[in-house]
Amino acid sequence: MALQQTSLVRDRLAAIYPDLRETEAIEIVTIRTTGDRVQDRLLAEIGGKGLFAKEIEEALIAGTIDLAVHSLKDLETWLPDGLVIACVLPRDDPRDALLSVKSTNLASLPEGARVGTASLRRQAQLLRYRRDLSIVPVRGNVNTRIRKLEVGEVDALVLALCGLERLGKGDLATEILPREIMLPAVGQGALAIECRESDEALRRLLEPLHDQVSAACVDAERAMLAALDGSCRTPIAGLAQIADDRLTIEGLLLNADGSNEIRGRREGDSRDAVVLGNELGRELRHQAGPDHGLGLDRAGRP
Repeated sequence: MALQQTSLVRDRLAAIYPDLRETEAIEIVTIRTTGDRVQDRLLAEIGGKGLFAKEIEEALIAGTIDLAVHSLKDLETWLPDGLVIACVLPRDDPRDALLSVKSTNLASLPEGARVGTASLRRQAQLLRYRRDLSIVPVRGNVNTRIRKLEVGEVDALVLALCGLERLGKGDLATEILPREIMLPAVGQGALAIECRESDEALRRLLEPLHDQVSAACVDAERAMLAALDGSCRTPIAGLAQIADDRLTIEGLLLNADGSNEIRGRREGDSRDAVVLGNELGRELRHQAGPDHGLGLDRAGRP
């Protein structure tokens, strides 16, 4: 997936700047991260989603690479000093999808069905919707997870729809889960390009790829997350959308077992994206209170 996403960015840059294509000036450097290597434990147990970016960001800081392509949902809320998100590409569909060989939708899965996911966010929302489900921790790339479904280790999977579509496997989805059932992860569906803050020439080079609407939406979502100071062990969901220059953002907090739901919403001018996200995060945190048990921490890091 990471290689395909990076190739997508390379091809878009080459389409805008033919000289880069003709001189083969864009080199893809493969970096295997801790998140890629350790597949037998949940991310929350080994350090969180930032493990998909740690070694890549170290290479950026060291100057061995010039830019990094990330699934935005894998980036920590706070980036290392000296690094910035220089570009957000037009966002793909942020929703989650159900894959099953036993049912066409989540509601009709057999009682006690085994649903595979490594995400606490998905786990919590699945159990909120159907407490009888058995959640099976499943990690690995998309193909690895699909094989587990095919051999019967699980009865269903929940995966990001955008990931399936980028791999040409969107037709495997038996149901696209509505936001009322499964609110997406912050940043889901968006690709971000990270680079050194001081590299002004590269940042200018990336400007034609930048999508202002997508960037405003994810800025609002990440501002909500920052205001919440949620740890990687906290099920948090959030989605912002823009229509007619009005931004609407919805946020959700749950316990891992699907209990203690707290949901909020803000709407306003899209130019106030960060303000709206921050206000929503503060509201949700206030509703949670000190005794809610949602695992919120002061540092906001695992």
